[in-house]
Amino acid sequence: MQEFIDSPGEKDVPVSSVFTAEMWAELKALMEAQGWDAAAVETLWLEDFSQRKIIAGFMKDTSLGEKRFASMPDRVTNTINTADGGKVNRPTVISCFGGDMSSMAAWWREWKTFMFEKPVTVTAKGQTKSQLPAAMLPPIKRAKYPAVTEAEEAISVPLQALCIAIFDAVLVHIVSTASPDGTWLRLKAQMLESLYAKKDGRLMEIMGSTYADADVIFLQEVAGEFVRKLRGSELNSRYVVAAPDQTSASDQNSLLLLSRRYFDVSQVEEHTAQCLAACGAGTPVAAGDLLVVSCADKQGRKYLLASFHGDTNGLATLPVLDAVHGLAAAMPEHRLVFGLDANTYEKGDKKKQDVTLFAEAFVAKGYSSCWGDAPDPTNHTTFNARTFLQPQLQKAARSTEKEKKGDKNPKDFLLFPKAAFDVHSCTKDNTGARSYLEGEVFPSLKFPSDHGVVYTALVHK
Repeated sequence: MQEFIDSPGEKDVPVSSVFTAEMWAELKALMEAQGWDAAAVETLWLEDFSQRKIIAGFMKDTSLGEKRFASMPDRVTNTINTADGGKVNRPTVISCFGGDMSSMAAWWREWKTFMFEKPVTVTAKGQTKSQLPAAMLPPIKRAKYPAVTEAEEAISVPLQALCIAIFDAVLVHIVSTASPDGTWLRLKAQMLESLYAKKDGRLMEIMGSTYADADVIFLQEVAGEFVRKLRGSELNSRYVVAAPDQTSASDQNSLLLLSRRYFDVSQVEEHTAQCLAACGAGTPVAAGDLLVVSCADKQGRKYLLASFHGDTNGLATLPVLDAVHGLAAAMPEHRLVFGLDANTYEKGDKKKQDVTLFAEAFVAKGYSSCWGDAPDPTNHTTFNARTFLQPQLQKAARSTEKEKKGDKNPKDFLLFPKAAFDVHSCTKDNTGARSYLEGEVFPSLKFPSDHGVVYTALVHK
């Protein structure tokens, strides 16, 4: 993919030779059936898009990225959570779609059916409704994306449909050209099995086997369906699965698993709302990002346990730490243990939370971490990079740029009062087998998470 896009040469053919005039005619009819202004889009197709080269004129056109004409429809239709707890995926190389993409004709049949012919039932803002994925495409406003012209804003919905159709067709063309024997289909099937179909089972296997001795498991970005699976699994007989009363609108929640062996599970009380209220209106934190509970172990020792997922740039991490610290100070008989994806960075700036400044903040409040008072900024717990299979190509990392452009940062921590605990041991894991492969990009086929496990044994003082 990288070589094709970097140096396509004579393979940089016109868009119309990949997404053909016949395909456009079919898409136009589907647009008209939706009541969209297909005539205005047809002008752009005939005079502009059809004549572009697939790489230089389309995939590498940064203005399309700035206008979100391909990335926005990908965001809303790549994976759709259905009302029954399932998922459906747009037929594209970059989704978890597992249907027939063995040829351009097969892909196009699947794509039209998905976008325009087969409604899905979804729940949004408390209401359940059935709609076509095409109807989910939102208008793109100039107020938010100034690169969009007034004329483009007026037809932004059908224009997105055209751009995502071209984008998906170009991806199928590229992988089919780069892998004419169909190897890419076998690789995709292998990844879907490990990272999608068997992902939840593998995660539960890691928790239930590799880390069967854990007394508390802190989880972040957990979907509601996974919560239901946990409560229906063997793990539920060993742990109380605590989730926030107010869950995330994006279906990404922080959880706590409390060992029934270790804790008196009759005394679990949630305090999340109090902490969220203390964060302030400007803090980028939402319902589901944080879970705070109080509880006691079977020896009567009291704890305040918190699980938190920070925003991408880590700008909510210090305000949330302040709020949780404030609650802990008001409950002095409880010992705080705080597991968090802090989204801190080896080299931060005004827009990204620096890990060293984060450490200075928690030490000033009397806390230490699983990595000590001064965590090593190069002790990374994430390492992933964007590939060339995406609608915002400017963010792709070449094979030689994984470390430079990838997310390789020290993000995951366990915090606790220095006066209450000592660290007996701390390890990290990106294999699911209590080992960490430095320099290894993950998720992998054996480890389906983009954050490593941080495993810490604390000793009461």
